[in-house]
Amino acid sequence: MNVALKPTPTFSPMRVEDLEQVSAIEKTIYDFPWTIGNFRDSLNAGYSGWICSIHHEIVGYCVMMMAVGEAHILNISIASTWQRQGLGEALLCYLMNIARERHCDRMLLEVRPSNVVARHLYEKNGFVQIGMRKGYYPALIGREDAIIFECLL
Repeated sequence: MNVALKPTPTFSPMRVEDLEQVSAIEKTIYDFPWTIGNFRDSLNAGYSGWICSIHHEIVGYCVMMMAVGEAHILNISIASTWQRQGLGEALLCYLMNIARERHCDRMLLEVRPSNVVARHLYEKNGFVQIGMRKGYYPALIGREDAIIFECLL
């Protein structure tokens, strides 16, 4: 019997040296990716950036802002070849633990209504919709709304 094992990720703080690889992944998974400058600015602003690796290969990343008892996930992404293997959930749970350790009471994020897979992941992990931002995201035609999700920690 051949049993496929889920990969075991490791997490480490995002460094400036990681930004080329992070940006390369970002460009392959989004029509409107963050620029390397967006990531650099986030790190320079003191936001919490994290890398998800498998066997020393960067396969995912995230950027989270924490202030006044709130954590706000600004970007959480897994490379397309590594999606649907539990890594997004592992990274999300890692972020939730960091936020709890830093005494955050709640976590917020925005997600496109069209991103059904991500919405399901967030709902599965205790997030509930608390609002909508009209025309928040650029889209191939016009703009797309953002669902605002919250999870009480």
